[in-house]
Amino acid sequence: MASYLDFESKIEKIQEEIVSAYAVSDFDAIDRYQKDLDKEVQKTYGALSDFQKLRLARHPDRPYALDYIRLLMTDAYEIHGDRAFRDDPAIVCYIGWIEGQKTMLIGEQKGRGIKNKIKRNFGMPNPEGYRKALRAVRMAEKFDIPVLMLIDTPGAYPGLGAEERGQSEAIARNLFEFASMKVPMISIVIGEGGSGGALAIGVADKLAMMRYSVFAVISPEGCSAILWNDPSKVEVATKALKITPEDLYSHHLIDDVLDEPLIGAHRDKETSAQVIKTYFLENVQALRALGVEEMLEQRYKKLTTVGAFSE
Repeated sequence: MASYLDFESKIEKIQEEIVSAYAVSDFDAIDRYQKDLDKEVQKTYGALSDFQKLRLARHPDRPYALDYIRLLMTDAYEIHGDRAFRDDPAIVCYIGWIEGQKTMLIGEQKGRGIKNKIKRNFGMPNPEGYRKALRAVRMAEKFDIPVLMLIDTPGAYPGLGAEERGQSEAIARNLFEFASMKVPMISIVIGEGGSGGALAIGVADKLAMMRYSVFAVISPEGCSAILWNDPSKVEVATKALKITPEDLYSHHLIDDVLDEPLIGAHRDKETSAQVIKTYFLENVQALRALGVEEMLEQRYKKLTTVGAFSE
């Protein structure tokens, strides 16, 4: 059963009316309600606040990495373990085909349902998850396979064990090594991009965000707790952090904003997957045309010009 957020209540009501009309085969009513639905979708999603976009990025029905892997890849084979400690289910690595293009796909997986969320550690990777991702990317480089990375995490796991096993070193190692990999690297924020946990698989030739995704140095909840010690300031913190794709694109921190369906990826997973597929394949083709040396030089310039400062 679909889940609706509070600002989607009118859409939910119209959807229920459409279901009822289908049950009695009232096609005139279906057409009428469909027009009402289209108008309400335009009205609701055409004027979302930053906080509402954050809630959509965290929507329980939003497609996760494994959903996209099933929709995008054929003959997919999962790669497990970092060859040092264990397999981290919070990061999944698959090698397979995307419309004839052999691809290494790496994604952060939150999990659905209590049992699965616990298994996936709520999408918060440990160091071995990032080391597994690095192992997969090294393999992709060895066999000249383009890499697609799907970011969706509240952040890297901050537990004692993770810190003891070198969480910050694992993230830094990925940033360092991904910068010089000799294969096309495409990274897309599909939901929540949280701090270093997102950056660890975010160094790429192209970094894009889905329309209703967010990317932040800290969660709005954490920001409001630190700055104001007041959980009611979450909406203020969300706006101040500039975490939406539009804000980040305007500051040249991401390369592109991907137009998932206006009603959200959680309502149309297939179209959203097609958007990702098209973006990935087009950019792989463009990066291949550059040649390795020019691609690496372009990536270096992109990474070294991020941010701004004044003296």
